[in-house]
Amino acid sequence: MKKELELTIPTDWSGVNLKKYLALRADMETYKDDDDAVTAAILMHLCGLEPMYLQSLPIDAYNEIKDTIAQFINNVELPLQKFITIDGVEYGFEPNLSKMAYGAYADITKHKTLEINNDWASIMNILYRPIVHRKGDNYEIAKYIGDTDSDKFLNVGMDVHFGTLFFLLNLLMDLLNSTLNSTKGLANHPNIKSILERNGQLIQQSLNLLKGTSLKSMQS
Repeated sequence: MKKELELTIPTDWSGVNLKKYLALRADMETYKDDDDAVTAAILMHLCGLEPMYLQSLPIDAYNEIKDTIAQFINNVELPLQKFITIDGVEYGFEPNLSKMAYGAYADITKHKTLEINNDWASIMNILYRPIVHRKGDNYEIAKYIGDTDSDKFLNVGMDVHFGTLFFLLNLLMDLLNSTLNSTKGLANHPNIKSILERNGQLIQQSLNLLKGTSLKSMQS
């Protein structure tokens, strides 16, 4: 008797949550030297296709899945989403980073890198907090009381996570440009080479897995 497979194929990053992405990232790092294993990991984590069924998948179905994923998988430079809803609660992105509470800033910068890894949910939980007042584009979010219940961000789509990451990376680079151009120029900064190399780099083998950018640069 043939077994019918029911797959959910995402068409954009909103269909892939942080939990799936982190699991995929871990497997891709583990099997980075094995192309077949990487392919199996992508199809398992993004579409729910268990590796045991990969070999029996019809070639036309395989190509259709691959083409669908390929249409969005390299698009990680997504816009910041100021407002998101989790479990019926509306959250807002920190409206004024320059006036962020010291505790929030300290909890973010205790992480050595700014990247989507196992610490990322905690960073998102600091930057996004419940909205207590909103009028149009103006809004106020709850005061920061410490990093609690960050696991809720594991179920948020990667479109939100990538949008936040690239907003922060672009802000970091703008600050570096402004600061360094007023002194000896960008090229002479002792950390700029490593920052540029790590900023937006891709882990090879079909997925854009961003490497970390040092948070220490944000403190200068």
